[in-house]
Amino acid sequence: MKVLVIGSGAREHALCRSLSLDPDVTALHCAPGNAGIAEVAELHQVDALDGAAVSALAVRLGADLVVVGPEAPLVAGVADAVRDAGIAVFGPSGEAARLEGSKAFAKDVMAGAGVPTARSYVCTTPEEVDAALDAFGAPYVVKDDGLAAGKGVVVTDDVEAARAHAGACMGAPSAPSGQRGSVVIEEYLDGPEVSLFAITDGETVLPLQPAQDFKRALDGDEGPNTGGMGAYSPLPWADPKLVDEVVQTVLQPTVDEMRRRGTPFSGLLYAGLAITSRGVRVIEFNARFGDPETQVVLARLKTPLAGVLMAAATGNLAHLEPLRWSDEAAVTVVVASHNYPGTPRTGDPITGLDEVAAQDAPHAYVLHAGTRREGDAVVSAGGRVLSVTATGEDLTEARERAYRSVARIRLDGSQHRTDIAARAAEAARDA
Repeated sequence: MKVLVIGSGAREHALCRSLSLDPDVTALHCAPGNAGIAEVAELHQVDALDGAAVSALAVRLGADLVVVGPEAPLVAGVADAVRDAGIAVFGPSGEAARLEGSKAFAKDVMAGAGVPTARSYVCTTPEEVDAALDAFGAPYVVKDDGLAAGKGVVVTDDVEAARAHAGACMGAPSAPSGQRGSVVIEEYLDGPEVSLFAITDGETVLPLQPAQDFKRALDGDEGPNTGGMGAYSPLPWADPKLVDEVVQTVLQPTVDEMRRRGTPFSGLLYAGLAITSRGVRVIEFNARFGDPETQVVLARLKTPLAGVLMAAATGNLAHLEPLRWSDEAAVTVVVASHNYPGTPRTGDPITGLDEVAAQDAPHAYVLHAGTRREGDAVVSAGGRVLSVTATGEDLTEARERAYRSVARIRLDGSQHRTDIAARAAEAARDA
């Protein structure tokens, strides 16, 4: 099977790494990729948002399967263009990807499917914003209605900060209609958060193992929201029945509702969940593998990946054998550039990668996110630069291995959290 992966982040590196280990994959390509992905796949330059260019590349390469990684190309309809070219593609249509592209649309689908979620208001004026903030009270949850790379959410006790973020999401009135953008204001959901991925062909729903990610920039869940600073799997504190419950109450009803609406969802459906005092509630849907959770989920998947993705792309998930999983734990720690999640500093040399490969493999390895090659050097090229991923018998061992590898890496001004999976590992030891 010849596979083309679209994207350039650590999620795509994790996908490419798993696909490169799959004996059924005879050729692996990635566009545009990054310095790390180049070690396991042949790279090609393409505008990932240009469906015609992506489908033309897939045809030229003779790809049997195209895997679209990031959300922006999915919302732009890149998967549609590839399907129109007669090539199997893992990823929803542009219409179905609105589950991530519009928070308001997702709320409407959840209402139709009877999926439990936070009460919310969709606001387009400052007056509506004020009324919604008053209705829910602090802490205030304000979400950009559109794509925001995981950073469009503000949770704050400061009503002025909430108003300011809402105003930025709505933007200035646009001529000539005077219409503003929209913002979603929700009730705050208490309890721990869980990320659960499900692969679907539009009918069958195949859940993966749950993970937990860390959105805040600083230790102790302090600082601004980011795209994610680390993740771990499994979740020793979670109810063993959680996955089955979420499939029955969230994932399958959503897939069924999308099909009923005439926009079947095929690909990866990601449910961000809060385990509240009143039960499971959906925080958000994503239409693709999440980053950095993908790094730890795929680290534990033993079933070869290509066949699973192809079964989803061709409507054959119901015939797939049950997935096989490692009993080991996995932890990933994101190494971010100076000033992230603000405007990151780029172009800084990265060293120590060879040391990790020589001394820590196969239990620990580095997945590249924002990197590029300059001559013989690898330099930073984005906010989240690397995902250092490790496995171990339990979370404690996986953490130790991940942070030992992080310590080998040198990137001037870089930052990382030191507490990824710490609380879960401690609780598991005490259990």
